[in-house]
Amino acid sequence: MGLKTFGLMGVDWEERVNIERLRQDRLARIKGALKKSELGALLCFDMNNIRYISATHIGTWAMDKLVRFTLLPQDDEPIVWDFGSAARHHQIYCPWLGVERSRAGISTLRGATSPNSGLAQDVARKIKRELEQRRLHNEPVGVDVIELPVLFALQAEGIKVVDGQQLMLEVRKIKTQDEITLLNSACMMVDAAYEELYRFMRPGVRENECVGLVSKVLFDLGSEHVEGVNAISGERCSPHPHVYTDRVLRPGDPAFFDILHSYNGYRTCYYRTFAVGSASPAMVDAYKRCRDYMDAAISIVKPGITTADVVKLWPKAEEFGFANEEAAFALQYGHGVGLCIWEKPIFSRLVSLDNPEVIEEGMVFALETYWPASDGWSAARLEEEVVVTKDGCEVITRFPSEKLLVAGTQYFTFSGPLSNTRETQSQLNNPGALERVKR
Repeated sequence: MGLKTFGLMGVDWEERVNIERLRQDRLARIKGALKKSELGALLCFDMNNIRYISATHIGTWAMDKLVRFTLLPQDDEPIVWDFGSAARHHQIYCPWLGVERSRAGISTLRGATSPNSGLAQDVARKIKRELEQRRLHNEPVGVDVIELPVLFALQAEGIKVVDGQQLMLEVRKIKTQDEITLLNSACMMVDAAYEELYRFMRPGVRENECVGLVSKVLFDLGSEHVEGVNAISGERCSPHPHVYTDRVLRPGDPAFFDILHSYNGYRTCYYRTFAVGSASPAMVDAYKRCRDYMDAAISIVKPGITTADVVKLWPKAEEFGFANEEAAFALQYGHGVGLCIWEKPIFSRLVSLDNPEVIEEGMVFALETYWPASDGWSAARLEEEVVVTKDGCEVITRFPSEKLLVAGTQYFTFSGPLSNTRETQSQLNNPGALERVKR
């Protein structure tokens, strides 16, 4: 096993994550890619891209606001326009950015501010001024995501706006040494959350209580953001709804979970499936099928194969009850994991067969499989995150999943333990009962 697991604190007596190296490596990579591109500058509003370039962060509340922005010109350092007092804070606490490059300036708050305020036009003027000072105003500017008023304002200033998201994603798909350590650490925290969840689950517990428990474990360990806990149980398992409720767990229920959180910006996407009290033969079979598809995919992962090679091992949508690959999207699936949970490369029969991507050393991605049980309502769902090594891959999601785990109380009868493999309705396990009572 090549990857090491460290504590979550910084210490002077052991090298763990080297944060300064992390900052420098990320910025150097995007600068190098920008230099090779036809772009004069990159303008980013996506907070994950802003963090990658500038190593600044103001809290997860701002992730969907598109209010902050950073400009990375060719052959220069990034400039960050920040939300009010955050700019002054970064001048004090982010010396790698520099006082002059941390500035106050906001976008339109997703249109909440009056169009008459001129904020969109102000953003465009700020960007044009910096480009003109560097004689880049006639060069294309790559933008990741943007509000339409800001786009129109940039175009009105004569700036040629092109897609910059692909450049960012190409750079981010190969992880640095420290990014891989952070991703492994984030998975370690989810290992711990699953341990507590396994001990907690029993009949009477609600899905939302499971979400609360997982969130507490993660925050107590130092997570900065629990992006979501997908808690799905019982009849809700097929089809997969992708959202938890207050449904109460019952004996014989399947229950699967996806835990998505962030440690120092680096995320997880990590499914596990359990049975509550006992599992039906149909559920056991579904789990085995789900595991087999997972194992087949992991077994071929190494540099040089393609995403098409992986998805060819997975079933077609029609084989598990869907009309086409769009309808079954993300059930047999794979995606890069980094500062967000859906990065390059993407694995799906919808896109990968015709547009395969080559697997490279240093990629970190999650592979997901799903299989509905023959009973029509149970289902199994699994996910493993892997780091691609020079000659294969290493799995960093370590909570046991080789076989279906049964959570909850172990019941005992007069003749011994109650079997963990049984139909949900106990009377189905008693053939011949009618004949016996007639004697």
